[in-house]
Amino acid sequence: MDVNNALLSRGCPAVISTSPRPPPKTLRRVPVQERSAERLTRILDACADVLDEVGYEGLSTRAVATRAGVPIGSVYRFFGNKRAMADALAHRNLDAYGECVAARMAGVRRGDWRGAVDAAFDEYLAMKRTVPGFGLVDFGIPSAPDAMPDANSDVAERVAGLLAAHLDRPLDKKLRRTVLVGVEAVDAVLQLAFRAHPSGDPDLIDETRALLHSYFAGSLD
Repeated sequence: MDVNNALLSRGCPAVISTSPRPPPKTLRRVPVQERSAERLTRILDACADVLDEVGYEGLSTRAVATRAGVPIGSVYRFFGNKRAMADALAHRNLDAYGECVAARMAGVRRGDWRGAVDAAFDEYLAMKRTVPGFGLVDFGIPSAPDAMPDANSDVAERVAGLLAAHLDRPLDKKLRRTVLVGVEAVDAVLQLAFRAHPSGDPDLIDETRALLHSYFAGSLD
């Protein structure tokens, strides 16, 4: 299943098509024409597939070019090395996550913080289970932390903004801190859950959800 199909299968918008949005620092050349944007999408899709097969250490620009069916020069036109390529994939994942969480929250009653928190949590679970390459490169590169520093902070900022809008409350320091702690807790416990089972140990997932509800209640009730 490719990335768009993984998103569309659960009602998310197809945010990853011909206009991926990695930050300029990871990209040697920003695609302008649709054909060039489509090629960049194919390269990132291939990067995700190769990651699933051989891991980050085995990832190479040549393997990605072969999988994408493009000349190696096309990869280097966009990326200087595999780290920049994986970093762009991580940023694409973050964009997709933000769009999908927003779509899920739109179906939650305004002011219902538990439903909104569940939307963010459930979308993260869904991406871990269905999006190619996400298990190794979700929103950052574990073996190359300097490539996308503070990935959890970036995730927390996205979620905090969506939560503030849903609850009609200011995006202040307290909410940002609360969401960041929640994101860090989820990241730690779900790593354990997915080490225990390929789809995530259901008991540990339930414990993680309960932990989130209990912690957020102190700030949002």
